[in-house]
Amino acid sequence: MDFAWSNEQLELREAAKNFALAELNDGVRERDQRSEFNLEGWRKCADFGIHGLPIPVDYGGMGADTLTTVAVLESLGYGCVDNGLIFSVNAHMWTLEVPLLNFGSKEQKARYLPLLCSGTIIGGNAMTESGSGSDAYSLQTTAERRRDKYVLNGSKIFVSNGSIGDLIVVYATTDRSLGPNGICGFLVERNFSGFQVGKPLEKMGLRTSPMAELFFDNCEVPVDNRLGTERSGKSLFAHSMNWERACILASAVGAMQRLLEKSIQYARDRKQFGQAIGKFQLVASKIVDMKMRVDQSRAALYQTAWLQSTGKSTFLEAALVKLTISENWVRCAEDAIQIHGGYGYMVESEVERELRDALGSKLYSGTSEIQRVIAASLLGL
Repeated sequence: MDFAWSNEQLELREAAKNFALAELNDGVRERDQRSEFNLEGWRKCADFGIHGLPIPVDYGGMGADTLTTVAVLESLGYGCVDNGLIFSVNAHMWTLEVPLLNFGSKEQKARYLPLLCSGTIIGGNAMTESGSGSDAYSLQTTAERRRDKYVLNGSKIFVSNGSIGDLIVVYATTDRSLGPNGICGFLVERNFSGFQVGKPLEKMGLRTSPMAELFFDNCEVPVDNRLGTERSGKSLFAHSMNWERACILASAVGAMQRLLEKSIQYARDRKQFGQAIGKFQLVASKIVDMKMRVDQSRAALYQTAWLQSTGKSTFLEAALVKLTISENWVRCAEDAIQIHGGYGYMVESEVERELRDALGSKLYSGTSEIQRVIAASLLGL
């Protein structure tokens, strides 16, 4: 594995960091309090090329390999403190764009990918239901074919970008007797008949990334909007989740680096008992632990992305990198608050928001417990 970056890669990473610092941070605290999505920031990210990073140039993307993509997202996470906005971008990329690129027809890709890369339309996916979380394939939403259309009935919950999405991959079963093998994916547009968006869901963290429940009441979807073959939904979802686990927390590595640097600066500046608090061993030890977690997370991220770029199987690595970064992000945020003391607990410091945003990473894209189950099974246990 050679992680020696080219000049072009280094320039792109630096440009992403500077762009985020200059364009994406105004008013984040207020938007977090209002649970407000930054549509202007979304469009700026699209104009920079973030949305289309892993998508070929022919479809309006940048055509970057996986390693370059996660490196740029890491820089974005370092420069942008709006973790919700970045989470929405990641949901858009990994749960819709990449599955569409790999499973979509030529017509589907030509129709939707340029609009997704340009940020003109917002995407996401709908799999989770009220009765199926970690047991993802036990869904109840049905799809019945009627001539040139499928009719969807059911509901989905915890849909990221659900209240603002224009195009959603919806998973439904065409034959419950087949279990996971009866599942199919559908590209559902917001204006399709029978598609309804429920009220926005209020979250503890990532509050600037909208989430909603979706309802399908005899929702009519053209056969041409089926994604993949009729019974390929299991493979489609597994492929999507593997990419998501491998890449969705790249920005969190940048966020951890930012927390580390902020904590080091505070430990140097803050004086107690006549000296900087960084001189106290317990405070210094926390900072060293943060540094170890950042380096561990970055190494795991780069290794997994490199394997993805070479076409190797990464099911084990993707589960481990998602587990590693999510656990380390939460612990780094906890330590940052502890180092900042009472000030870190205050909203004004913007440190407490980092912890609220980080905690969700242990839940979405498969809980930490599920990642351990996946890893254990792939290790032959």
